[in-house]
Amino acid sequence: MTDMLIEGGRVLLGQEIVETTLRLAGREIVSVGSDHSRGSSGIDADGLLVLPGIVDLHGDAFERQMMPRPGVDFPIDVALVDSDRQAISNGITTVFHATTWSWEPGLRSADNAGRLLEAIEAMRPQLAADTRFHLRHETYNLDAETEIMEWLAEGRVDLFAFNDHMDSTVASLAKPQKRSRMMERTGLSGEAFDCLVERVVARAHDVPASIARLAQAARDANVRMLSHDDDSPEMRRAFRSHGVGIAEFPVNEETAREAASAGDFIVFGAPNVVRGGSHTGWTRASDMIAKGLCSVLASDYYYPAPLLAAFRLAADGVLPLAEAWQLISSAPAQAVGLTDRGTLAAAQRADILLVDNTLPLRPRIVAVISAGRLVHLTEANRLAHAPVARKAVAAA
Repeated sequence: MTDMLIEGGRVLLGQEIVETTLRLAGREIVSVGSDHSRGSSGIDADGLLVLPGIVDLHGDAFERQMMPRPGVDFPIDVALVDSDRQAISNGITTVFHATTWSWEPGLRSADNAGRLLEAIEAMRPQLAADTRFHLRHETYNLDAETEIMEWLAEGRVDLFAFNDHMDSTVASLAKPQKRSRMMERTGLSGEAFDCLVERVVARAHDVPASIARLAQAARDANVRMLSHDDDSPEMRRAFRSHGVGIAEFPVNEETAREAASAGDFIVFGAPNVVRGGSHTGWTRASDMIAKGLCSVLASDYYYPAPLLAAFRLAADGVLPLAEAWQLISSAPAQAVGLTDRGTLAAAQRADILLVDNTLPLRPRIVAVISAGRLVHLTEANRLAHAPVARKAVAAA
């Protein structure tokens, strides 16, 4: 599709929602305004909100498509296609698959991380969302350092996170239910799992130097970095000293305040907003947003959450919808240096959502345009004069 006109909708432009027209050509928005000339196709957005596509920095819901039950594996290409459909149908047009490479075998192993990276690279052209690789490195996974450096240098990693779940892993050994879940994920017996944890913990003294080397490699490759679950201002400052400018899920308010004071991006989970609190009992995201201590929301483990969270924040009076939407569009784009998306303006990538917000707290995606291509549609009659667009949807 070379040309498209979106007319009659209430369009989010900066901090305002105004009725106007968007003209698209190829992959971009070419103009915003009262252009009533016809393109090769047109969309009647009357009664709908027209919003920038969602940019999701951290989503690992795709893991459930790969392993819907412990020990039950499905092909990665099948999982990626299904995850792509889920992401797009929930308005996510740029998705960073948060892939954990741990010292564990199984779902979060080196083999799985490598296969997933290769699959993403091979399948990108056929996926509707702009699909990117977010590598979550468990800092105790010291044996992976050399290969990760190679991936960074080769430009294969789009976002790099430092994770340290060792304390919670050790604590889980005393909790039968949590221990059982981890064992199921790894496929190890109880004795083998305990021995593995013991060997990994014994190398704790090597972790800080490894973090420093990997952070330098990421900086050299111009890859943005996150630190996950920072639990103190000191921890946030330490990661910032390595050039890690995104605090992902800080576990308490004082750490979030430290991040905010330095101008770091602060990520919380959109499911936290939708559910009214964290499933772990940690920081309540809506409180952090109200205090100006959250700049980005991510889907985390549930693709519908960003869309629902923005409207929940507006309904609860935490933020106007225009500001709430920035948490899932322009702010995450800025955090990772994607200057071509997140807002509706001329020369921006044409990632656009048409949303019916008639029902309070239940926004419904009517259509999704990704890089100028209509990839999702729930109401064909919205395309009042668009035979070309209907044909594109049928082929998608």
